[in-house]
Formats: sequence, structure tokens, C-alpha cells
Amino acid sequence: MGDKAHTHPGAAGRAQAADRPTSVRNVVLVGHSGSGKTTLVEALALTAGAVNRAGRVEDGGTVSDHDEIEHRQQRSVQLSLVPVEWNGIKVNLLDTPGYADFVGELRAGLRAADAALFVVSAADGVDGSTRMVWDECAAVGMPRAIVVTHLEAARADFEEMTQVCAETFGGDDPDAVLPLYLPLRGPEGPDGHAPVTGLIGLLTRKLFDYSSGERVANEPVGDQVPLIEEARGRLIEGIISESEDETLMDRYLGGEDVDVRTLIDDAERAVARGVFFPVLAAAPAAPGARQGLGTVELLDLITGGFPTPLEHGTPQVTTLDGRPRELKPCDPDAPLVAEVVKTSSDPYVGRLSLVRVFSGTLRADQTVHVSGHGLTDRGHEDHDVDERVGALSTPFGKVQRPVSHVIAGDLACVAKLSRAETGDTLSSKDDPLVMEPWEMPDPLLPQAIEAHSKADEDKLSQGLSRLVAEDPTMRLEQNQDTHQVVLWCLGEAHADVALERLRSRYGVQVDVVPHRVSLRETFGGRASGRGRHVKQSGGHGQFAICEIEVEPLPNGSGIEFVDKVVGGAVPRQFVPSVEKGIRAQARKGVAAGHPLVDVRVTLLDGKAHSVDSSDAAFQTAGALALREAAADARIHLLEPVAEVSVLVGDDYVGTVMSDLSGRRGRVLGTEQSPGGRTLIRAEVPEIEIGRYAVDLRSLSHGTARFSRRYVRHEPMPPQVAERVKGEARAAS
Repeated sequence: MGDKAHTHPGAAGRAQAADRPTSVRNVVLVGHSGSGKTTLVEALALTAGAVNRAGRVEDGGTVSDHDEIEHRQQRSVQLSLVPVEWNGIKVNLLDTPGYADFVGELRAGLRAADAALFVVSAADGVDGSTRMVWDECAAVGMPRAIVVTHLEAARADFEEMTQVCAETFGGDDPDAVLPLYLPLRGPEGPDGHAPVTGLIGLLTRKLFDYSSGERVANEPVGDQVPLIEEARGRLIEGIISESEDETLMDRYLGGEDVDVRTLIDDAERAVARGVFFPVLAAAPAAPGARQGLGTVELLDLITGGFPTPLEHGTPQVTTLDGRPRELKPCDPDAPLVAEVVKTSSDPYVGRLSLVRVFSGTLRADQTVHVSGHGLTDRGHEDHDVDERVGALSTPFGKVQRPVSHVIAGDLACVAKLSRAETGDTLSSKDDPLVMEPWEMPDPLLPQAIEAHSKADEDKLSQGLSRLVAEDPTMRLEQNQDTHQVVLWCLGEAHADVALERLRSRYGVQVDVVPHRVSLRETFGGRASGRGRHVKQSGGHGQFAICEIEVEPLPNGSGIEFVDKVVGGAVPRQFVPSVEKGIRAQARKGVAAGHPLVDVRVTLLDGKAHSVDSSDAAFQTAGALALREAAADARIHLLEPVAEVSVLVGDDYVGTVMSDLSGRRGRVLGTEQSPGGRTLIRAEVPEIEIGRYAVDLRSLSHGTARFSRRYVRHEPMPPQVAERVKGEARAAS
């Protein structure tokens, strides 16, 4: 944090496997799309010496793993890892997408990290989704720091942005969010804008000039001195108030000049404990320069203030039968427990698994136990198998540098784990364990898809299974009622990327078709029907007649069949045939092609022929009788209704409730939630919320979340039902 001496590694800052947990820092970068996270990662890598002056990795890869999809989307869509080395410490920088559709990648990054850098644009401020992630980190006590970017923007104001951060992130203690440095601006240009050329260190009272492309330390002069003192006093009080030394505040208020080294040490401890959140500034290096503004200070904070993996608790671990298992935190000699935080496919090396080792040591060519994560409800296969680990490597963009082993606390890529999926646990085959999975959002936007051609149809199943193995925020559904293949995603961009990956990685072209909800049909009142199946055309004839009565039953009753035939009008052996035909027709529907439910069908009478009656004939007669009864009856369409729970900021409650009412929703109630938010519960027809994941984000500016669960089927309003029946008739 202070004016430290820095040693840069040789060989272009190659960050190899760590030799001990204390020499690792795992840091996730969080911020909205466009805040500058990826640019900051590149600037940090450049400063650490991991790339050449052109901003390229010396062995030819790119700094961040931009695949062709990211180039087309013009934004990050996946988690990427860039390891760099600074003062003998390996820093694993985890760059996450900022767009809400890829929150699954963000959560994977949070799981793999021990601290978070919140990247905030001085031009755009703090958005609602970033505030929500901050609250999540606060709930688990994750250490955090804030980096203000885009200082070059015309309307950028670092001091104002710092105040916004204090109000937004500080909660009841805004003095826990304070700047460590103040930006130093140079002369105004022709446009009237004064560029930021350096930083003033508040603790050290040093000026760090970056205008030459190299960080040069100087003493402040003239009007810079009073600028420092006011901000420095507030910073010192903020640090001391979080200090574990209870005498320090009394000494400071008593006029004692507290040693700078003591202040820096206290600040670093407070950051590591997650009680003090420093604000820094950063900007990328100018073309040809070696260091971006603020990057040295940021690397100093990461290596000096952020916790080691030893200080970060291991997620809960159990045996395969659910018994808790206590493990010494981050011990390379303890039993192996590692987790797959990301799965991807590389065109050259095949399947790659990004793994965080929490306990023990993972070695190349080792046989490990792979424990599935229990996401069978999302189309994932649950599994417990042994697999041999392929090559281990530390990634840098598209370049993989081989390593022989990975110790507890470090991250690496594992090649050719054919069964392991994102979220799976790797452990010793002789001592299999499983980690508690991290929370993943429910995918709530359905995309119904069909293979584009017969060739695509042959490859579709395998392509989809690979897709969901890589991304646990997707859910694959084979709907038995609508016979559609449905890929549930987090949003439109998420769906676009999924379908593009199907095409580009797995060679499967699909067409998106309208998503259909699972409707039902039922009778609106009593009705009778006569099924007559009589045919005589040479050879063995067909003869079956049955008469039925149909009456509606309460919701959830299904199909009830009653036999009231007397006198043997329908021989005993053919009564089950009538029932079989009725049930088969009920599955096909009687009005709009949807399954018939909640009726009692009573067989009253019929006729048979001693020679020409058969099982098949009475099945056909039963189906005909049901269709005739339906032709003379009122048939109701039943639609599925979901209970929707929306957690939204108080400012948007009225807007959301009004929108739910417009979707034929019935609000069941509201309740206050922490953080100025309200939980709205409502029942809404599922046909009205197919795109709710997209619409709610727009209504709430990305600050609301919702969940849904099926409640029941209920009659659809007549005008809506007629439209649906008309569409069914037109389609047929």
C-alpha cells in the first residue's frame, strides 16, 4: 500500500504453480459491463511484466481468453483466469463478465476467489446489480476493495465517485470506504480536460508520477500539501477505527504521530478481515508505456492486503453419504478436495476444467474421484466415478503452461476430465468427498429448439449435454406434454451464446421455435357419447359399440374410469379395452390437442359380436365415444399457474405490481426485506411469463430477481382459450 520496493520476475512475469498457500492471492474482478475489468486485468499483467510492450503475451496468446463469440458480442461472456507474479506472490486474477445474463460465471469466480475487486467506472457510476453482488460478498465476509476506472472521461470526478461508493457500499459506516490515493491531474488540454498523470499517496505523503510511462516517486509541493492533509486525516481515523489495537485511537487523538508502517500494517489487516474497503484509481498504460496508472498500487494492495487462501475458510465438505468431514484449512498435505469452477472446450486440447484446490495437492496423471453436483433437475447427469487427471497447466489466455502439481489454495487447468462438470468435486479415489455446491441462479427464460436438419438431429443430444455440462446455469428439459426440447437460460444474451456455441463448437445448427406451455383440457359439464366401430369388408370384421357418460371432477383428480355395464352388453374381457382406448384418446386431447384431465368416464352400455369383436375394436370405440362426448360439451382449457416471488427495490414496487396485474396476475402479498427491498408474491399464468426474465430486468433496471414454482392448472379465460384453440386449428 505504501512506497514499496518492487522486484519484477524474469521471463516476462511467468506465474507458475505456487509452492505454498501463503504465496497465492485469488482475486475476482466484479463490475458492470463496460466498467473496464478486462482492460484493468491487461494493465495489471503489463505492469507485472507478464506481457510485452504491445500488450501481448510473449509466447503469442492473448491476455484474456476472448473467443470468437466474445468478439462478436463485444463483451466478456465467460470467466477467464490470468495469473501474474508480483513480489514473489502468485496473483490469480479472475475476470468475470459484467452482464447479468452471465451471472453464473460471476458466481463461479466468487467461489474460486478469496477477495474481490469491485471495478467502478467514474463516468457511469454504480449500477444496481453491482450493489447486489457487494451485499452478497458482505454476507459472507469476503474482503473487498474498489477500483475507479475511466478517469479520462470528460465527466469523470474521482472525489464524487468516492463519495458515491462510500454511500453505496459503506452502509452504516461510510468511513469504512475511503481512498488510499488521490489522482493528480496535469495541465488542461485544448478541450479543457485535465488528464490524470499521477497519484498522491495519503499514508506515505508521496507523489507517484506516471506521465513518463514509468512510476516515479516524488515529494508533493506547493498546493498539493494541504490537499493531502485533510484526506489523510480522515483516512487515518478510518483505519484506526478498524484497528485491532484499541490504544491507537487514543494515541492518535492525543497528538502522537503514528508511524506510517503501523498505519499500513493496520490498513492491510483491516482489508484482509473485510472491515475496511479502500478506494483506488487505475488507468491503462499509454501505447508503448510499461505501467498503467495505479497498477503498482493495486498490485501492492492485492499482495499485501488481501488474504491468503489460508485465511479463507473451506466450503463445507462431507463424505458421499452426507457425514460432515473436518479438514485443516488449505493444507497441501491433507486429503485432496478440489472443485471444478469452469468447464470449457478447447479446439486443440479438448475439454479443459478450471479447478480450485481447497485441500491437499492435485498431481498430473493422478486418478481422482469425481463427485457429481446433484443438478439432475437441470438436465445434468448425477455421477460418482473415478477418472485419471490429464495434464495440469496454468493458463494465460490461449497458452497453457504445464505444471506437475497444484497445491491447496492455487488454481490450474486440468485436461481431459471427460465426466467432470462445472461444480463437481475432485477428491482422492480412496477417500471420496464432496463439497457443498455454490448457489447458482435458476434459468428462467425458455428457448424451445429444433434441429435444423436430420444431420443436426443426430448430433443434437450430445451437443446439448456438453453445453449444460459446461454451464450449470442452463437447464435442459425434454417436455413430455409439448414434446419440445427446451433450453432454459438466464436471458437473451445467454441464450444467444448457448446456441452459437452449439453451432461453432459442436457443429449443431438449431432453429428457435415458439415455446409452448403444458395446457390441459377438461369437460365443463356432463356429456354423453356413443362410440360405434363397425366394419365389414371381407375377411375378419370389426365390431364394437360402447356408450359412456363423462362428468368433470375436482382439480388434480386425473382420469377416473367406472364400469356400470349390466347384463354383459360389453363382455368382461373388453371392458379394459374400452378404458385403454379412452385413456389413449385423453392423452391426445379432445379439443385442441392437449391432454384431458379431471373427468370421470362411466361405461354404461354397449354391444359386441361373437366373432368380430376384439380388443382393438373396443379400444377404437372407446376413443370414438370420448370424442363424440366432447363434440357436444363445453371443453375448458386449463393453463398452468405459477407462484412468482419477486425481490425488488422499493422504488420499483408499484411498477412491478402493475406489470404483474397486466399479466393476469393475482398479488398474494408483500413483505419488507433487508436493504430497502420488497418481496412480492403473486400467482400468474405461465403463458404470461415466458419472457419475464427479460421484462423484469428492464422494469427494474437490473435490480430485481424472481423465482417461480408450479402451483396448479386452472381454467383459462374464454377469450384467451378461443385464441389458443384457433391457433391449434390453424396449425393443424
